[in-house]
Amino acid sequence: MATGAIGSIGSAVASGGVIPNSPLSAPDNAIEGFQNLLANAITKLEQGQAETDQVVSQLAAGVPLDLHTVALAVEENSLNFELAMQVRNKLVEAYQEVVRMQV
Repeated sequence: MATGAIGSIGSAVASGGVIPNSPLSAPDNAIEGFQNLLANAITKLEQGQAETDQVVSQLAAGVPLDLHTVALAVEENSLNFELAMQVRNKLVEAYQEVVRMQV
């Protein structure tokens, strides 16, 4: 049984540091990866909104478009927005739970 790991945990806790390779010590590239993931999702959501607005504007201007295509684009954009709101709500709830944690 290896006790070296236990000793390093004890010394890290005693010194008030974060344990290396633990879930609490997220590397900078993981944080940047999460930021990039969120930024890409928001960008795709904005692009979808712009495309939907363009299709609806074309329909309103009298451009001959299939009504089913327009309705599908509007509904898809609506579902994407609702999904983004639910993900946002879960992230806010998780953040609030972490803030409420006692150390």
